[in-house]
Amino acid sequence: MSEYNPAELAAKFINYTSRHIFLTGKAGTGKTTFLRNLIELTHKKAVIVAPTGIAAINAAGVTIHSLFQLPFGTYLPKQPAVEPVNQQYNTPRSIVRHLQMNTTKRRIFQDLELLIIDEVSMLRADLLDAIDMVLRYIRKNNTSFGGVQVLFIGDLHQLPPVVKANEWQLLGEFYKSVYFFDAHALYHHPPVYIELEKIYRQADSVFIDLLNNLRNNEITAENITLLEKYYKAGFEPAKNDKYITLTTHNQRADTLNKKSLEELGGKSYFFKATVEDEFSENSYPAEHMLELKLGAQIMFIKNDQSGDRRYFNGKIATVIRLGEDGIEVETEGEREKIILEKFTWKNIRYSNHKVTNEIEEEVIGKFIQYPIKLAWAITVHKSQGLTFDKAIIDIGNAFAPGQIYVALSRLRSLDGLVLTSQISRTGIRQDQNVALFSKNKQEEEELKEQITQESQVFLKSYLITCFDLTPLDNYVYEHVHSYSKDINKSAKQKHVKWAQLLLKDLSEIKANANKFLAQLQRLCNDQSADGLANLLVRTTAAENYFNPLILDLSKRIFERMELVKQDKQVTAFLTELLEMESLFYEQFKKIRKATGLLQATINGTDFTKTDVGSLLNQKEREAQMKSVYAMPNKLDFTAKKERTKKTATPKAPKEDTKVVSLELFLKGKTIIEIAEERKMVIGTIEGHLAHYVALQEISAKDILGRKKLENILEAIRELKTMSLAPIRDHLGKSFTFGEIKIGIAAHLAEN
Repeated sequence: MSEYNPAELAAKFINYTSRHIFLTGKAGTGKTTFLRNLIELTHKKAVIVAPTGIAAINAAGVTIHSLFQLPFGTYLPKQPAVEPVNQQYNTPRSIVRHLQMNTTKRRIFQDLELLIIDEVSMLRADLLDAIDMVLRYIRKNNTSFGGVQVLFIGDLHQLPPVVKANEWQLLGEFYKSVYFFDAHALYHHPPVYIELEKIYRQADSVFIDLLNNLRNNEITAENITLLEKYYKAGFEPAKNDKYITLTTHNQRADTLNKKSLEELGGKSYFFKATVEDEFSENSYPAEHMLELKLGAQIMFIKNDQSGDRRYFNGKIATVIRLGEDGIEVETEGEREKIILEKFTWKNIRYSNHKVTNEIEEEVIGKFIQYPIKLAWAITVHKSQGLTFDKAIIDIGNAFAPGQIYVALSRLRSLDGLVLTSQISRTGIRQDQNVALFSKNKQEEEELKEQITQESQVFLKSYLITCFDLTPLDNYVYEHVHSYSKDINKSAKQKHVKWAQLLLKDLSEIKANANKFLAQLQRLCNDQSADGLANLLVRTTAAENYFNPLILDLSKRIFERMELVKQDKQVTAFLTELLEMESLFYEQFKKIRKATGLLQATINGTDFTKTDVGSLLNQKEREAQMKSVYAMPNKLDFTAKKERTKKTATPKAPKEDTKVVSLELFLKGKTIIEIAEERKMVIGTIEGHLAHYVALQEISAKDILGRKKLENILEAIRELKTMSLAPIRDHLGKSFTFGEIKIGIAAHLAEN
């Protein structure tokens, strides 16, 4: 890189390291554009979340609370020292107790490589810790965010997190501040701080300097004097001046817009939005019922999608024609006449593509409306991301730190500024926590040095992960041990020998993979050109050996599914087989991707989402998946079917099988005794009890004994993993997988 390009450097950190990144930048520096380009190009499996519904819709993502199934309110990393009176809060235990994640959601979390959090200025520290806890729990990985890389995007000088006084009384016991960067999850894994610096919105150097000083708590007497020049008490613009008023409260903005619309006289026209399927009213990005009159001042709330750039988000215009057939407006400045077209906002959720297993967006609802709103006034809060040529700023002194910066930075230049209230130094001051955190910004040379070191670490770690068959072997081991019923009571049971043979053959492949992993560790230590070339040769040879074997096992699962489809009442078993096959295919993809990423590294070229797709020949797999999903309706486990409701006698609620095991344990029975009484395998009973250990309802020490528990906990801490197989390998065969599960549950309960 001959010239410092923060956006390019940020993309390299994201694509070729596992470091968390905080990407920031002043208003107008292109953070949204960066995010859009990243999602198009990154080879990593990524999802986008945001703290609010509207922010999520605008970022083409989902809300944090919906993706992670988090309750609203205060989250505490552990019980407070003193139990608060009449205050609700959540803890790891209460959240885990209510997690009800389906297979699709769990797969998304298991496969996730990059979590993108937009509008991070609004993200509270406790909410980020809740995200960290859920990812560690679901992925059974006790590293930062369960091993998922996190990209934080936002400007901390804009909207701050919202915390009530009584909430801070609780949070203050655990947190230095409410901002995301003070979350416990980032204590030992702080993000790389990268700032986009080129400003696309303003070109006036005097104005840019003023905004920088406001942002950095370095306001000068000259800056105050400059602002005073634009103070005009009681300013009333002429109708054709096209000013928009920025104010602090919704009520004030709504009143100004309503009053101005009424003053126009004439007939009102109403345009109702079309809402399809799932779209929360709280997330509506535009007016559900838009009222307009001829001469109304409006602004666009989206950029021109045609590519002609006739308007942008925040562009002011005037309504010049209205009718049942549509709306025509004339833009400010250029006076270009535009016949409006409706825009479709999409509400999405994430799912797994049936063929590729990639995380994909699924549209679950639409909001269709003209992308405009009345624009005589708007709140500073809602003006984020907008650009104005002329603005009346009416914010007074009673304003949160940093919000004067937000208001002023909406303008292209000082030429369009009018202040209707005096601005004092106290209103300008920024939050000290933000100012302190901003000192973490690193210099260009330091960042370039880090990217070199971190990318080497990432490549080695990625290659080892791709050829490590332990998680896959562990999954199949657990699957084999799920065949625990009498053959006369379960159609699944007659396939047990097939499953055992599958595990045997996989274990033999894994043994060879482990030998290659030992070689890989040594090969990765030589980062010279010759060393990387040799690494590519050996990795390609390993791919050519292991991937045909993995695909053969995958094919055997497909063949078994075809056989199973002939039986009745096997929907659950088919779902299990499909889930297991997807893990084999994912392992195959990882190995393919490993050599592709290594080749790109040697060539010095970018490795993109398109490159990943080109490595995979999907035709055969599409045929396999088509066959799997070509099921009779009674066996279609891919969608919920409407069933004819039958009138029947209500059945008594089915007793939770885990509760039965818990009650017997509390009566003093051993695990062996419970298994014998319930005619279940010991591992199943251990799994039941592990559930209640995680909820802190029983003690792991009472089940395992103090010494055995300490050994397991020590192994988890030393290996920094919660995967069963490596812990078992470390501890030896005197420890069962069920006992290790109980130890992991105790570890989660402690943390």
